[in-house]
This record gives sequence, C-alpha cells and structure tokens, in this order.
Amino acid sequence: MDSDLVIIFGGVFLILMVLGITLKSIVDSVLSYKREQNETRVPQNLGEINTIAERTQMIEDRLHVLERIATDRGHMLADEIDALRSAIPHETEKAKERG
Repeated sequence: MDSDLVIIFGGVFLILMVLGITLKSIVDSVLSYKREQNETRVPQNLGEINTIAERTQMIEDRLHVLERIATDRGHMLADEIDALRSAIPHETEKAKERG
C-alpha cells in the first residue's frame, strides 16, 4: 500500500510540475507581449504628456496673474483713497470761498 501512495504522490507531483512550467511560460509570454505594447505606446503617450504639461503650465501662469490681480486690490484701494484725499482740499476751498 505504501508503494501505491508513493506512485500516486509522484504522479501528482509530476503533473503539478508540468502545469507549473506551462503556466510560467504562458505568464512570461503574456508579460513580454504587454511590455512590447507599452514600449510602442510610449512615443504616442509622450506627445500627449508634453501637451498636457504645456497646458498645465499655461493654466498655472494664468492663475498667478489672477492671484496678482486679486491681491493688488489693496494697491488700487490705496490709489482710490489718495484720489479722495486730493479731492477733499478742493471741496474745502470751495466751501471757504462761499462762506
């Protein structure tokens, strides 16, 4: 009975080895095919990546301009206050001339 178990386990082991080797060769073939596909796609994707990078840079530049406009509001407010200050003496002089 022990010799029968050895033959069965030996047969199962042999079948598993054949299946393992077969699966390994199939997986290697699939992976090499995928690598070849990715290598041929790189130049096409590289152009798309460069286009996206240029657009992103352009959008960032526009955002910086908008941020500068939004933060320069304080400077424009100071200019408006100075304009009002320069207008006040003219009005006080007119009031003095009337009175």
